[in-house]
Formats: sequence, C-alpha cells, structure tokens
Amino acid sequence: MRGVPTNSVDIVLCTAHDRQLAVLLVRDESKRARERWTLPWAPVAARDTLDHAAARDTLDHAAARVALRAAGARASWLAQAGAFADGSRHPGGAALSVAYVGVTRPRALGPSTGAHWFPAGDLPPMAPRHRAIIDAALAQLRERMDRAPVAFRLLGATFTLSELQAVYELLLGRRLHKASFRRALQGAFLVEPTDEWKSEGRGRPAQLFRYAPRRQRGGRGGRGGRGGVRFELLGG
Repeated sequence: MRGVPTNSVDIVLCTAHDRQLAVLLVRDESKRARERWTLPWAPVAARDTLDHAAARDTLDHAAARVALRAAGARASWLAQAGAFADGSRHPGGAALSVAYVGVTRPRALGPSTGAHWFPAGDLPPMAPRHRAIIDAALAQLRERMDRAPVAFRLLGATFTLSELQAVYELLLGRRLHKASFRRALQGAFLVEPTDEWKSEGRGRPAQLFRYAPRRQRGGRGGRGGRGGVRFELLGG
C-alpha cells in the first residue's frame, strides 16, 4: 500500500464492545510503519474520487469491501463522512482520503484477522490523518443519529427499550433520563411492540420491540420515521 502517493478510502467502523463504543483498527505489519495500528483502508485511483454519481457508487462499494474484509461481516450501516486532504500524514501516503463511518453488530473477531476493537476514548498512537478522521467521523455519527437508524443497527431484530436506551447512551457518551427517552421514542414513531418478552434479571420480564418507523399520525410527516430520536427532549 506504500510507494507513490495515491488516494484512499478509510473506514471508521464502530460497535458496542465491553459496554463501550469501540472502533475497529487493523495491525500494520509493514516494516516501515511508524504506528502499529491503522484504520481499515485501501488505495483508490484518483479518477474514482471525482465528485459525481459514478464515483460515489465506486467509493461506496470500495468502502463496503474494506469494512467486510476487516470485520469479517458486512457493516449494518455505512455512510460517507467527508474528504481529508490537509497534508497530514496518512499511513499509506495518500494525498486525499475519503472517509466513511459505519456500525456493525457486536461480534467476535477471528484471531487471524489482524484486527482489534479499541475503546473510542482510549485509542493507540495513530497517523495524524487517521486520528483526525476518527474524531470527525465519531462527531458525524452522533449528529446523524437524529436522521438515520444508527442505534438500531447495533441491535438484533428485536430488543427491549432498556437495551435500546443503552445503545443511545453508548453512542452519545452520556446517560439519558429513562422517562424522557421513552417519551421522545414514542413521539418519533420508530418502534412497535411484539408479542415476545425477555427476562432482564429480577422483576417482570420486559416486552420486546422491533424497529418499524412510520409517519406521524395525520400523514404530515414531521420528524417521525426518520430513524432517530429528538435529543433536545432527552434529559441528561
């Protein structure tokens, strides 16, 4: 991946790991590597980073392949997070990096993948470009939670409301008031109850829900069904 400077696609893939938001990094085995760990990335031809629909499709497919190769499973949500060409050092010498941010459901990585989940708040030394990409991508991840079903892509097909709140807290990095969260969730029209229940320790079993976004009553649309919860309604 080294040699003549090229362009790159770089992936910030996140999951819930050990009750923390974690970022996937891969081990750089190159003898010339300054840092041991990097984001999953791949070189792309300069023509593939031009700003038009065909290029966007090419980059999206490249990003999906990089994420799949690194994690061993497809990302459950993946979106472009911006371009970086500020002259900061990239592990492969890329002049321009197109960054993606995504999430995947928690799963164990095989010992031969050369990849490892690191807590987002405790990352090892990295190339300046990758450090900047991570900071920007995590900020975008939190901003997009109100417009995309990011939190739900970290859960299975059914979940309890406590599990969903825990994921929101994980992504936001702060505690949420239980009653406020459930009122905001109800107003967002994002989930529907199932006929299944799950034991959550002592006390009554908790009802399981599924992600089922729909428009607000009356057909006026509004904020309902967009995939996120209105965070201004949530108490910290």
